[in-house]
Amino acid sequence: MYADVSLFIDGTWTNAVAGRTIPVVNPATGEPIGSVAHADRPDLDRALDAADRGFRQWRKVSAFERSKLMRKAADILRERADAIAGLMTLEQGKPLPEAKLEVLAGADVIDWFAEEARRAYGRVIPARAEGVYQLVIKEPVGPVAAFTPWNFPINQVVRKLSAALAAGCSIIVKAPEETPASPAELVRAFADAGVPAGVINLVYGVPAEISEYLIPHPIIRKMSFTGSTAIGKQLAALAGLHMKRITMELGGHAPAIVFDDADIDSASRLLAGAKYRNAGQVCVSPTRMLVQERVYDQFVEGFVAHTKTVKVGDGLEAGTTMGPLANARRINAMESLIGDAMQKGATVRTGGSRIGNKGNFFEPTVLTDVPLEARVMNEEPFGPLAIITPFRSFDDVVAEANRLPYGLASYAYTRSARTANAIAAAVEAGMMSINHHGLALPEVPFGGVRDSGYGSEGGSEAIEAYLNTKFVSQAGL
Repeated sequence: MYADVSLFIDGTWTNAVAGRTIPVVNPATGEPIGSVAHADRPDLDRALDAADRGFRQWRKVSAFERSKLMRKAADILRERADAIAGLMTLEQGKPLPEAKLEVLAGADVIDWFAEEARRAYGRVIPARAEGVYQLVIKEPVGPVAAFTPWNFPINQVVRKLSAALAAGCSIIVKAPEETPASPAELVRAFADAGVPAGVINLVYGVPAEISEYLIPHPIIRKMSFTGSTAIGKQLAALAGLHMKRITMELGGHAPAIVFDDADIDSASRLLAGAKYRNAGQVCVSPTRMLVQERVYDQFVEGFVAHTKTVKVGDGLEAGTTMGPLANARRINAMESLIGDAMQKGATVRTGGSRIGNKGNFFEPTVLTDVPLEARVMNEEPFGPLAIITPFRSFDDVVAEANRLPYGLASYAYTRSARTANAIAAAVEAGMMSINHHGLALPEVPFGGVRDSGYGSEGGSEAIEAYLNTKFVSQAGL
């Protein structure tokens, strides 16, 4: 079911020049299932040359034609959703239904940006003098370098790839080595739809070596990165040295605020479902459950009960609702964070341990009585680990929600319109969802503030980062 994955450069699937490869491991078994080509500088030079030529061709293709090709790619992706989902589960671990939903959601993203391609409008500014035309024109910024992580192998690539193509840019995608097959199939859908050679290039290798070479390169005009805050700051600094435009979608530590007038049963059920989706390996995953004192015990009881219903297992097995962690280092991270919290006085309400010694399975875990100095209250856990903490007043919970430097996602539950408006205004985050979980749709903005990055990868705002604004003032002779 799993074939070795090649690079895609200048319209051709190819091995690395040096023939190097990286093993791909199934996180459910710990066993190798294939390999992916390892790009070195000669491969990157080929990709850069191709992206340069591809951009010069693609920018001349009308927005109408770009849109048609993109919609064809979306249709192809939907037709192949079952096969691609199987590959994603093998290499990433998430349950098969979640993997298929990710593929289908990727097709929706392509469709959204295909329409945005036809609506990247400029404008006419009324002139002060007769016979003068003042035009604002939108032009593609140029070849893009995109860097994506393993937690959503298609979702993280498709936003950057679709926005770039919609704007008329070419792109080099450095996709994750742990999960290479599913992004390769995404690129294959575009190639089979007829996107010209050189417009899309796909490479794998050592992330630091590739980013340090591509970002400063004069051919690259923009960089987009999804990943940790620490790495994002390094790449942003590197891009800044070379005046490269950047979009950064970085880490989070999302507060989920439950007021005492909320529907507690609904809140505990929805938050538990969101917490353990993709084994908690989600940048917008609710992490700190901040619950008002009067309903705290009721919420804890409900959340723990829902947590205990999560069925952990191989994502290919029917009935599995949470697969393994994507790699072994996440097991070590969970054990370290939980051990530190317990040492500082935290209580494990359920879970807390690795499951077996084969694969990267870990129990869905709930911690209470966690002091602020515990690492998990300050570091993004990025795993199936929930923290539940009581609060007394509105001001208290706002202070805790804004205590950390992150500002990606946030959640709130309340029946009061007044409280909903107040908490939405008070929490410093790029996104807030109240009484439901409505983030990450193609048509809505997606991005953070503060240490969670800047720029949007969704909504009508997303394409702007891939366009230059040119002003033209013209007078008749």
